[in-house]
Formats: sequence, C-alpha cells, structure tokens
Amino acid sequence: MTSHQHTARKAPGELHDTDRRGALIVLTDVYKQHGSTTALQGLSLTVPRGAIFALLGPNGCGKTTTLKLLLGMNRPDSGTGTVFGLRMEDERDSVAIRQRTGFVSETKELFQGLDVATTIRLVRDMYPRWDASLERELLTRFVLPPRQKVAALSKGMRAKLALLVACCRRAELLILDEPTDGLDPAAAEQMMETLVGMVAETELTVLLSSHHLHEVERMADGAAIMREGRVVLHGELDELRQRVRRVEVRFSANDTSLASSETPSVIRGSGVPAHSDMLSDVTALLPDATDLLHTVQRGSAMTLLVRGEAEVVAQEFVARGAQVSVHAVPLRELFLLLTEARA
Repeated sequence: MTSHQHTARKAPGELHDTDRRGALIVLTDVYKQHGSTTALQGLSLTVPRGAIFALLGPNGCGKTTTLKLLLGMNRPDSGTGTVFGLRMEDERDSVAIRQRTGFVSETKELFQGLDVATTIRLVRDMYPRWDASLERELLTRFVLPPRQKVAALSKGMRAKLALLVACCRRAELLILDEPTDGLDPAAAEQMMETLVGMVAETELTVLLSSHHLHEVERMADGAAIMREGRVVLHGELDELRQRVRRVEVRFSANDTSLASSETPSVIRGSGVPAHSDMLSDVTALLPDATDLLHTVQRGSAMTLLVRGEAEVVAQEFVARGAQVSVHAVPLRELFLLLTEARA
C-alpha cells in the first residue's frame, strides 16, 4: 500500500467540518516517512483559534514531526494541512505561515556569542511589527541581564529570551516544543503565567508539545494525545474531564456472557485491532455519540474507558447482572492508558 492509498480515519472527538470555521490549524490524514521509519500515519488534528493547545505523547510518537510540518521544515508524504487557511504543503503558503508564526524549539536555539540586548536588537530589526512595549514588559518580568552573553545564561533564562523574541514579533501563532523542559518550578510557573496572560489579552494561539501533564492541565484549553503517529484522543480539557469515565465491571464467576480469560487493550478508532468477540459485544451496548477508547479484561472483571454516556453503559451492564462503578479519569491516567505507558 502506498502512502497515497490510505483510508482516512476520524480520530475520536475530532471536530466535524461544520465546526472548523473557528479552527486555526486543520490537519487531515497526514502521513510522513523518515527513511524506513513511519513518523505519522493518518494524523488528523484541529486546533481552535485563541487557545492554548497541547500535543501529548511518548517519545517517538510524532509530536516534533507534526510541528516541523506546520512550520514548513518538512513536507507531508500525503494528507493535507492548513494554518490560517493556508496550505502547509504549498511552498508559497508555507512562507506566509512562517511569517505569522513564532517558534521556540526544544533546544532554545539562539546566537550563543551575542549578549541579550544585541540578540533582541538583531531580531527586532527583522520584524517591522515588533512590539516594543511588550519587549520592555517581558524584559522586566523575566529579569533578563542585557549585557550577559547568551552562552552564559542558565537554561531557564535562555528559554525566557527565546519566548521574548518569539512573542514580540507579534506572531498570531506560537509553536513551542517542550517549552518548560529543564526549567526550575519558578521559571516554569512564570512562563505558564506569561502564556496564559498573552492568550487572554490578544488573539494569540499557542500550540505546544509537552511531557509535563500537570502543567498542561493548569494552562491548556485543549489537548491531543498521540500514539504511534496518530491522534487517539482530541478535545477540550473541560469536555474530557466531564465526559471521559472509567467504568469498572465485575461479573459473577458463573456469568461468562461478556467475559473471557483476558482481552488486550484496544483503542477504538486508532487502527489497533481487536482480538476478541467480547469487544463487539461491548460496543453493541454503546449509545450513539459514545466512544469506547480502551478496554482491559481479566477473568470476570473488565475495565472500560468511555467517552460519552458512561452512566448509560453502566446501566446496560447492571441490567445484565454485573456490579459496576464509574470513575472520573485524571489526565495522567488517560495519557498512560491511551499510550500504553507505565507509571
């Protein structure tokens, strides 16, 4: 099968076309190969305007590849993507996207031989829409030493300087790759407060990748969890908190109607295959607009991860004689389950 013969998949919770008018970024069924390694396989993603949106996933899941595609640093093998309504795979549109986007890489790349003031002046001269008042505000807030060489700055100070030069160019979109990685708690807190404040006061949209789930929960409006080059869950954090539930089901030892010895984890809609008739029996119980995200079964006990009408699912099992409990799912647990990671 070639890269142009893949069948598009809809990620669980992905916005419908009619909901995309407020979207700044839309990726549809994107594939990317690096040599013999498949980095992205059918990735679909929607990022709303004026939000802080996080890409979550284990190392190697395709987060950085996704950011590079948006910035025109790579081209997709197949699939489509737009930023500001411009096509990321088109060379001219890609230049226009970069003109309106600020980027801070994981390595916080800067001119190591220059001092802070010279670095800012050099970047300032490249952007006619530079925000001098924001520059002064961030210089004061971050307590950046103007005459100190970049090479002599701490990692936290370099991160603050990189954020300053990305923001002051008046970018409409800010793309951040692991922005708080390696920062001490105080520096990370200050960066989060700065980002939240800028989004609240301007039309800025922030797309960031991160491993720090507690920070994402505090500052992000929405998130996409990635696994093996595709999005397995996508949505606003408030909606995920309200509608994703863990349903614990236990049958009596004599009732095997929906029980077998053990069923592996399954993610519906992600392309991970099912290996048991039990799964089709369970999905038949789901009401409309309810997704089964993950399931594990051991003996007469079964755990379901459900997005939607979890209480209705629970009632169906109760009617079949099972003992059932329904629990909220913290983001950390959701991440671990859907990426098959281990605490």
